[in-house]
Amino acid sequence: MDPSVATTAASGLLSNNDLPVAITIGFGSIGPAMAIGFIGAKSVEAIGRNPEAGARIQTFAILTIAFAEAIAIYGLVIALIMKFT
Repeated sequence: MDPSVATTAASGLLSNNDLPVAITIGFGSIGPAMAIGFIGAKSVEAIGRNPEAGARIQTFAILTIAFAEAIAIYGLVIALIMKFT
């Protein structure tokens, strides 16, 4: 590969505003994804230990998953603000 082509491609990538936006939404979705997985695993474990409380545990799990998903939406909003400003 011609070095000038590689330099042009790298400078085009770094000068573009899409890379910071992609990194922002990427890191902004890692935490909520891990939280949702952890909540799901622990709620299944809790239901396995106490099946009678399954409906109550499921309600709290869905509520906390919604809160964790809201954090991902905040990351998306920040990424969109970065993209269009």
